[in-house]
Amino acid sequence: MLRIRKLHQLFHPGEVNQVHALRGIELELPAGQFVTVIGSNGAGKSTLFNVIAGVYGPTQGSIEIDGVDVTRWPEPTRATLIGRVFQDPLSGTAASMTIAQNLTLALLRNQRRRLRPGVDHARRQLFGELLAPLGLGLEDRLDARVSLLSGGQRQALTLLMATMARPKILLLDEHTAALDPATASTILDLTKEIIGRQELTTLMITHNMQQALTTGDRTLMMDRGQFVLDLTAAEQADMSVQDLVGKFQEVRKEQLADDELLLA
Repeated sequence: MLRIRKLHQLFHPGEVNQVHALRGIELELPAGQFVTVIGSNGAGKSTLFNVIAGVYGPTQGSIEIDGVDVTRWPEPTRATLIGRVFQDPLSGTAASMTIAQNLTLALLRNQRRRLRPGVDHARRQLFGELLAPLGLGLEDRLDARVSLLSGGQRQALTLLMATMARPKILLLDEHTAALDPATASTILDLTKEIIGRQELTTLMITHNMQQALTTGDRTLMMDRGQFVLDLTAAEQADMSVQDLVGKFQEVRKEQLADDELLLA
């Protein structure tokens, strides 16, 4: 479960260039809920993820994960509870290391390190079993350097690594946006399968409003540091992109001006 209360984030407080990036965010996610987050550039989506992950300490407010207040936990400590996948496929892996070595690092996450072979036979067998369902042939390339993989293969590997330790919260920051449409669809299907199988509590940022409406159990729309729409699965099912735009305009009394969001 994720619970956020009265969350504010200011950058350069008291200065002429002060930015109030998050404005009183209130959010509660039950365990296992899959939520998509949409909003224009600058709405506060990535800032929200960075505050949840501990990159920034909030100016005000609290964050609880499974009933534990983690508001002041440093980022490395909070990372024991959170998995995160970024838009850039290069961000989540060590390019100079092999697939097996990357998976070993993910497997040992949150564990006390012991002196033993980094990639032994048992681990190689485990990695093969984990990779085979992806359908990308990576189980036969355990000794290949990650730098040789395509963007889609690397993002699939990153997603697997982020979820191997079964995090309490999974943050997906536009993780299909840098991929071609066919590969993005494959990675999204893989995402749904992993989240459903592990019942992971998940927040996924997307610029694609159609994707937001057809993915997950709930859709949140952000604007200027606030949630302005909160749609249930039933509401999503009966809503078109044009309906969503109309709902935003009804609530905010203004046009949705982000071309990227409208055309995605």
